[in-house]
Amino acid sequence: MKRPIQIVALLGIMMASFTLKDQDNALKKSMEAGKGTYSAVCLACHMGSGQGIPSVFPPLAKSDYLMEDTDRAIEGLIKGLTGEIEVNGTKYNQVMPASGLDDQDIANVLNYVMNSWGNKAKATLTKAKVAKVRASLK
Repeated sequence: MKRPIQIVALLGIMMASFTLKDQDNALKKSMEAGKGTYSAVCLACHMGSGQGIPSVFPPLAKSDYLMEDTDRAIEGLIKGLTGEIEVNGTKYNQVMPASGLDDQDIANVLNYVMNSWGNKAKATLTKAKVAKVRASLK
C-alpha cells in the first residue's frame, strides 16, 4: 500500500516542479521584455537603477509605495499619477503621464521593476490581470 502512495507523491512533486519552472521561465521572459520597455518609457525619470531623482521623481528600487498595491501600480501606468504621494518616507508631488502602454507591456514592465533593485513581487503579473484593472477603471 505504501508504494502507490509514494508514486503518487513523487508524481505530484514532479508536476509541481515543472509548473514552478514554467512560471519562472514566464517571469524571466516577461522581465526581459519589461526591461526594454522600462528603458524606453521610465528610465529618464526613474533612472537606470530605479533610484529616481531625489526630491523630484520617486525611486522604484526598494519602493514601499510600488510594492504595497499592485492594482495601484497598474492604474498609475494606465492613467498616470498626479498629486502628492509618499515613497519610503519622502513626499513627491510631480505629474507622471499615462504610459500609453498596452496590457502586455504594462505587465512586463511591472514584472521587471517589481523584481529588480531589491524588490521581490509576490506573484507574476499577467496581461489578464492588467486588463481586469483597466476594465475596472471605465
